[in-house]
Amino acid sequence: MLKTKEILDEKDRRLRTISKEVEFPLSKEDRDLINTMIEYLHDSQIEELAEKYDLRPGMGMSAIQLGVPKRYFVVVNEITEEDDKEQKFETYVLINPKIISNSMEKIYVDEGEGCLSVNRPVEGIVPRYARVTMEAYDMDGKKIHIRGREEIAICFQHELDHLNGILFVDHIDPKNPFKGKDQMRGI
Repeated sequence: MLKTKEILDEKDRRLRTISKEVEFPLSKEDRDLINTMIEYLHDSQIEELAEKYDLRPGMGMSAIQLGVPKRYFVVVNEITEEDDKEQKFETYVLINPKIISNSMEKIYVDEGEGCLSVNRPVEGIVPRYARVTMEAYDMDGKKIHIRGREEIAICFQHELDHLNGILFVDHIDPKNPFKGKDQMRGI
């Protein structure tokens, strides 16, 4: 099982690497890594497992965060309704992803974006598109199109940034961390 301490910290220069396109068929190593990422993200959002295994909760992870400079990421999003007894999740695996369309509307995370590679509080807002359509490939090499809204759109953009060597803190103006807040919607 993947441990939080195995995720690269922002001080690690490898996070600034521009990841390389993935060739198909996927190698066993890539399939195993994707499954490990899914397991971590899933378990980290279940309170008992997060505590038991000392996992920092996360919704998305890119291969580069584990030191693998390949263009793929995983998003595991909780979709549990309030009256459900059991947590439910939807999982996205995007290989060689790119944004093919986006909304004009910009949003930001009210309480601030977070990252499994940034282990410190960060003040400020990160402008993101409210909606994006991604083109990518699934694990079998089939082209897929996924439309993300709100939190999913933010997560897709955050993880795509990782593949380009960008951290969310790079988007925050150090002189004015809340710059443009009045022109965007907080979620």
